[in-house]
Amino acid sequence: MTYGMVINLRKCVGCRACVTACKGANGTPPTIFRSRVEQVFEGAYPDVTCQITPMLCMHCENAPCVDVCPSGASQKGEDGIVTIDKEVCIGCQSCIAACPYQARSYIESEDGYFGKELTPYEEMRYQAMPVGTVDKCDFCKGNGRLDSGEVPACAQACLAKARIFGDLDELKSMIDERDAAQLMPEQGTNPSVYYIPA
Repeated sequence: MTYGMVINLRKCVGCRACVTACKGANGTPPTIFRSRVEQVFEGAYPDVTCQITPMLCMHCENAPCVDVCPSGASQKGEDGIVTIDKEVCIGCQSCIAACPYQARSYIESEDGYFGKELTPYEEMRYQAMPVGTVDKCDFCKGNGRLDSGEVPACAQACLAKARIFGDLDELKSMIDERDAAQLMPEQGTNPSVYYIPA
């Protein structure tokens, strides 16, 4: 099985519930976002449109972040999920430079949302995110949701049901029927995240 996701841009309203759910489920530090929503405004008043694009790690088949990692910390599993072994990561940030989707962040500070004094949840979650390492989306593999049969937090929280997560082979018919496309196909990364156009 190769995990993947389809994001329906016809349904996405840009509410950022996915961003908030991701933060809550993974307990990432204040400046670290595994999920984000990009907005691009086009046109001039009163004829303005807003293009909304939820972004996360694309879990590429040909992952440039894995190719450039000198320590072997960035790995692609048999399930198609790209992960980072924080015990092996040396914080060189080569993977950040190599990722065309800007899906990785460098953890620079031990501070939590309320400064140096961490909440019990922050103390527990930050153990998996040491300062000086890189962080990214892992489809909620690291927090145990996949092992317990749940979908990633972002997909579960989506009020518009714009995110569909599962086996890429099972999602292929939807991808073909709805003309879903990968971002930046010219990069040759073959992402496992597809977008149904708005």
